Order: sequence, then structure tokens, then C-alpha cells
Amino acid sequence: MSLTISSTPQGFSAFITNLGIRDTTDDFVFIKSSVPCVADGVFTQSLFAGPSVTISRGNLKDSQAQGIVVISKNANVANGSVGIADAQEVLQLVATETGITAHNIVIASTGVIGRRYPIEKIRAGLLGLGKKLTDADFHAAARGIMTTDTVAKLATRQIGNAKLVGIAKGVGMIEPNMATLLTFFFTDAAISANNLRSIFRSTIDKTFNCLSVDTDTSTSDSAVILANGIAGEVSEPDFASALQEVAQELVLKIARDAEGATKIIEVTVDSAINYAQAKTVAKAIVNSPLVKTAVYGADPNWGRVAMAIGKCENEHQINPERVVIRFDNVKVYPSSLTDENLEQLRKIMSKDKVNIHVSLNIGESSATVWGCDLSEGYIEINGKYST
Repeated sequence: MSLTISSTPQGFSAFITNLGIRDTTDDFVFIKSSVPCVADGVFTQSLFAGPSVTISRGNLKDSQAQGIVVISKNANVANGSVGIADAQEVLQLVATETGITAHNIVIASTGVIGRRYPIEKIRAGLLGLGKKLTDADFHAAARGIMTTDTVAKLATRQIGNAKLVGIAKGVGMIEPNMATLLTFFFTDAAISANNLRSIFRSTIDKTFNCLSVDTDTSTSDSAVILANGIAGEVSEPDFASALQEVAQELVLKIARDAEGATKIIEVTVDSAINYAQAKTVAKAIVNSPLVKTAVYGADPNWGRVAMAIGKCENEHQINPERVVIRFDNVKVYPSSLTDENLEQLRKIMSKDKVNIHVSLNIGESSATVWGCDLSEGYIEINGKYST
């Protein structure tokens, strides 16, 4: 569903600009609700989590927020007390300009680690912010939070009279443990704090935490939702379903736009003892460099999937004699593949989206995860990221 005025949640305004952190494109996004929101957030578990994460965790302890600040191209991580002070100053500047208290604003940062904010440029750029707010343009916001992304990532749904929009950035340093990347959701639906928290965290666990590009967990991962309630109450099952759809759509957009990626990989593991086991095995497959490069080259080397399953040595219940491996509907193990079968497998692996399916046949639980192939482009981008 494309975003139009009629599909935009009510009560949100924005200020989106270039403060000089990037050369030309927008690098600062502030989105404000006209009324306080029920809110929740989950963040990176990285030991090097930046001030944006630690401050935002604290600001969301009461499950309320009224605004979100996002600074792009500078993560403000590993800068010690100066980095903390800079982040706090940004929030105070926005608070002074808008009348929202600083502890009711969430802050997120993304970009290069170990560089201080150009705080003087930020101070100058935020003067008069309160008078520059306009109706929220979520397309512009999605562009403003990008780093090495090549396309803006946005999705929206309607639930009764309410609307929901999600935006995200992320194409590298992605192995979510939220407790990756930045993603924000805005809705005018009314929902209780406890129910929002339960629905949001379950959704993140089954979508963004099932995404991996390169196994590297960012120091700045943040996922936040604001619900201002202006449109009134909605069916909670319908809201949960819509949030799941929006989050999964954003996950697939990230996987497709991942650094150097040419294909999406979707791995489903079923008949597992429990969800955790299914997800562990699926992640081992989608994260394997050998699986990823085989998919990139459309090389029908299905044994790499078996290898990845075998790395899950703590999953003692798995019996290789029970395992079944398929690419689409083509069974590759146990099976005796002919040259014709291998050519069919090569065609499957040449598709834009490669589906790998594993049945463990030891239980009734399943999990699906998403990732991408690994090409020379990933090395090209990340070999020169900070320069």
C-alpha cells in the first residue's frame, strides 16, 4: 500500500533537514506527535551501545514518548562522556524548541563509530525548529535516516479508522539482537501500554530479529513505536496482524537492498523441538558465508546447507537421518540428484529470492528467517565505508 495523505496517521508533524553531517542529503529527522503517545522500544544488546540507545532506554521506561530524533551518518558511539553530553544536548535543544520535555523524546543515531557529532552545526541547524514543523512526510523521513541504503524503506496499513506507518534503514552491520538497524512505527490507534509492548516485542522477535545480512550486530540498533490514540481504539488482533505485515515488508526491503546483495534468501525450518531451535538452525544457514556465496553464484552445492545445520552442535536432538532439505519443492537430501536435478536446482538458485526449506522431523515448531547473498559488492562498500 503506497503512502498517501489519507493513509497517514493523524497528529504527527516533522522537521527534516541537512545539518552538515552528510555532504548534501538530509541527515536529521525529528517526528513529533501533537499529543503524548503510548510507546515502546527495543534496542541493541551490544556491549558498545551508544548514548542514543542508553538514553532512549531510560526515556521509554514509563512507556511514553512524544517525539523521535534521528541523526544519520554519525553513530555517536565510543565517544565517552562527551558523546553522552552531546546526545543530551541535542535532546535539550529539541525540547526547548518544541515544548516537549527531553525525557519524552527518543534519540537514535546511525553511521560511523568513534566520531563526535558536529555539535556546533547541530546547534545552529536546530534554531527555530519549533516553527519549522510541517505535516509529517514519512517518505522524506525514510530517506533522511538512510546511510548506505540505496532506497527508502517504508510500509503502511490501515486498521479500522486508524493508520500505521513504518520506516526503516539498514543494509549492513545487520544481525538483529534486540534487542539492528533503525526502525520506527507510528500509529494513531489507541492501545494500552501493556498490550502495545506485548504485540510490538513479539512482532520484532519474529521479523527484525529473524533478519541477518552479515552477522554483525550494530552498536545503535533501535526499534520504537509511538501510538497517539487520536483515531480511537481498534481490534488488537487486527493491529497485531497489520504490525506484523508492515514489519515483515520492511525486513524484506532491507534484505533486498543489503550491501552488495543480488538476491534474498528465505530459510524456513520446521518440525523442530521448539521455536528457538528452529530459529537457531535457520540462522546458521542464512548466515553461512558458504551458503551465501553459493546462492550468489547459483552453484547447486546443497551440501553447504547440510554443513550449516551440522554446526549447530548444541542441538543434540537433531538426527541427520531424519533431516530433509529442499530448495523450493526440490528435495536435495536425502536424495540422489541427477544432472537434470542439479540443473533444476541451479535455476532455482538463479531467482531473485531463493527459498531453502529444512524439516528436522523431531517436533512441531517452525521459524522463518531472511537474509541475502554475499557478493564482491559487500567488500567494495565496506572496504571504503569511513573514507
